[in-house]
Amino acid sequence: MYQTWKDSIYRQREQLAYKLREPLARLGEQCFPAWSDRESLNRILLDGLATVPHCGWLYVLGTDGVQICDNIGHAGILPGHYGRDRSQRPYMQEQVPPWGFLLSDAYISLLNHRPSLTALQVIRSERETLGYLGADFDLRDLPVDSELYEEPGNWRQIKGDPAIRGQLFLQKRVESLMDQHVSEILPVIEELMVESGVFHGKIHFSSSRATIWHIDDPFRYRILGIEALMDPDICLTYPHRPYPEDAKVPAKVIRPILETFQYLRFADETIYLRAGSVNIFNGIVGLNFSCDGSHYIPYEQFLAKDSAFWGNML
Repeated sequence: MYQTWKDSIYRQREQLAYKLREPLARLGEQCFPAWSDRESLNRILLDGLATVPHCGWLYVLGTDGVQICDNIGHAGILPGHYGRDRSQRPYMQEQVPPWGFLLSDAYISLLNHRPSLTALQVIRSERETLGYLGADFDLRDLPVDSELYEEPGNWRQIKGDPAIRGQLFLQKRVESLMDQHVSEILPVIEELMVESGVFHGKIHFSSSRATIWHIDDPFRYRILGIEALMDPDICLTYPHRPYPEDAKVPAKVIRPILETFQYLRFADETIYLRAGSVNIFNGIVGLNFSCDGSHYIPYEQFLAKDSAFWGNML
């Protein structure tokens, strides 16, 4: 079942909160008898730090957000934080739930400038709320148990730079070298994608280049300039690879996709395609227009639109 990035975050936070609630509640109970005694609170936190999974720092705050003990970490006591006012930090701006435990949204830490989050456990006496036990976590120290987030497969449109959009009708497409030789270049790109293991290709029409990713070396991209693209011999520098069976984009539609790029490049002199890309594994076609707007479209929808549709869009 498809899950959004927000769903993935929610699951991770839920799992982390489940691990933290009980140890922080126990530690908070130990802090109550030592309230306002800086040295005693330091000792309690030093002894209890190992019971809080993945925690970087522990400290205790009054209800006003002012720290009443030192920062306690795995290296011991970190001086300089006693009396610190944390009332304006992001985690202090969130509402603690009635059950007395909050796992904050992520924020950028002041100490290490790292994405972090904080858990707050309410500390109560029999009559009132005394303050909070704070536990800080660096996101890189937290386990990530969820599956890798997948991009949505729906058509997505993203607006670009307003400055470019504002000057749109003052500009006109300037013919590039790729424009002049596009009928020779597109078959080369098709050959690289269908026969030579290129699984993601982006054609930059305005700057006359292509950026490609090869299945044998997927972590590095390669830039093909206009000279390379105009020379079919470039295909000899990439080994033949069978078209991947698990590709979402069938090999037979690579040419129609590239031909539609060509159409969108020349269909209008003001609103025209600057760059087009296709990834055969996620099945998404990417378009970037002269207005700086971008579209990310499932290839089936992209090919289903005729020239009349694109004419209205442009």
